[in-house]
Amino acid sequence: MTDPTDPGPTDKAAPRSPATRVQHPPLVVVPADNRPLNAPIQQNVKWDTSSVAESQRIARGERAGFYYSRMSNPGTRQLELLLAELQGREDCLTCASGINAVAQVLLALTGQGDHVVSFVEGYGPTRQLLRGPLTRFGVAHTLLPLADHAGLAAVLASRPTRLVFFESPTTPAGKIADVGAITSLAHRYGALAVLDNTQAGFHQHGEYPVDVFIHSLTKFATGAGDVMGGAVIADRAVMDRIRPDMLLFGAPLDPLAASLMVRGLKTYFLRYREQSAAATEIARFLESHPACSRVMHPGLGSHPQGALARAQMREPGCVITFSLQGGIEAGRRFADALSLFARTPSYGSTESLVMAPQMIQPRDLTPEERAVCGIDEGTVRLSIGLEDLDELRADLAQALAQAAVTSRP
Repeated sequence: MTDPTDPGPTDKAAPRSPATRVQHPPLVVVPADNRPLNAPIQQNVKWDTSSVAESQRIARGERAGFYYSRMSNPGTRQLELLLAELQGREDCLTCASGINAVAQVLLALTGQGDHVVSFVEGYGPTRQLLRGPLTRFGVAHTLLPLADHAGLAAVLASRPTRLVFFESPTTPAGKIADVGAITSLAHRYGALAVLDNTQAGFHQHGEYPVDVFIHSLTKFATGAGDVMGGAVIADRAVMDRIRPDMLLFGAPLDPLAASLMVRGLKTYFLRYREQSAAATEIARFLESHPACSRVMHPGLGSHPQGALARAQMREPGCVITFSLQGGIEAGRRFADALSLFARTPSYGSTESLVMAPQMIQPRDLTPEERAVCGIDEGTVRLSIGLEDLDELRADLAQALAQAAVTSRP
């Protein structure tokens, strides 16, 4: 019987010294017709080749292979190819977190004197990047209401703009961007359209001519909420402009995290579909409850952009935002009374999550800007997981009852 651990002739001559051998352990060759169903985790930084010349060819991109894991790794590359295919684009680069992906795109595609248009309703840290580092580096920006297409056209017509950066559905209020209209306006005036598509998932909006998609892999990739990561997805012509700076900034995704994400994506469509359906049912329950107002979920017929959401999205997602009568303290009592919802940021994991008003208020916005976003002192965000639907409803019902009880000194 053949010894499966015998490396055969591919192993270099075995050193005789044990001290040397532990630095150069035997190779185990996996035959080409004997592949594992899950790709092995290449928890490795350095890559050897047959010669210096071949190493240099890999480093210059002249041949396939791996040079240094800050640049690429088999595990992360497998994830990138999968994500690019899901989103309907040619290429993808992964990195350490979603906001890292946002930052790297903004920095790679802009320079001193450039202008970016974004929207008030977007993700708070994205606004902070525009108002902080990008402003310090000489990149100007304009923030508009998401539905102000006339204002967007006027700004784009009045000054050269490098990027139009938007999000749909928005975080945290769940507004829906008209992806086609915004992208069309950006292209009409020579700007790139960049969409943070995290909440919509990897399988939606790909039919629109968006130039760059950004995802926080922390949300839906594994379903367990146990690893962080970000992804930038685009066709190669745009990615070639982004790649050099992304590699230089040095925030690659860890191969173990990439492996967990590839494994988790096997259940992605099942999870997203089931969580979307459950969230729609929970949103209907909240909409019928007297303590709740302005329930925002793309699956509701009452959503202000519901028709647009149904036209653009195959599934409405798992995030619900609503306003609780009684304001910020009622929101705290509600969140504290829940037993099946973890009080934590993020969304998309298989367990349900809640963010109380104290956790969700955007400190960088004026009261007027918060009103534009649809955020008030009683705003609560839920992420619906895969728990039993009746038990989730019962937990929400008792917590809503607790929220209505005035706290006693």
